[in-house]
Amino acid sequence: MGVRLSSGPATRPTPVSDINVTPLVDVMLVLLIVFMVAAPMMTAGVKVDLPTSNAKPLQEPKPPIVVSINAEGTVYVNQTAATPETLLPLMAQEADGDKERRIHLRGDQALAYGRIVKTMGALNDAGYARIALVSEQPSQ
Repeated sequence: MGVRLSSGPATRPTPVSDINVTPLVDVMLVLLIVFMVAAPMMTAGVKVDLPTSNAKPLQEPKPPIVVSINAEGTVYVNQTAATPETLLPLMAQEADGDKERRIHLRGDQALAYGRIVKTMGALNDAGYARIALVSEQPSQ
């Protein structure tokens, strides 16, 4: 046994009340690295079928201008065929100069999505901001 040198009462060491944050920092750094590695993997696309939707049709005071693109890539404004050069003048004629008029963009399911986005970009660049992609109701 140890020898006691003082003749007074034995003193106990007081408990340390500081929080040890080192393990917390270690865990946070590991989680940060895990999320930095995993985040780019979570942005991978999933193949989806977009042509049907259960969304209710929108009610507008003026009927929307319908821009359709068939499977061959021909663009129609309402029922009139348009080329890339005549699309915007035809849109201006149909909209009567109203750039806030709703436009329903309909694209054939077999058509490449990039073609639809290109048409939508051309309309948006011309100042038409209220463009909606149209889908069909699923058959029940």
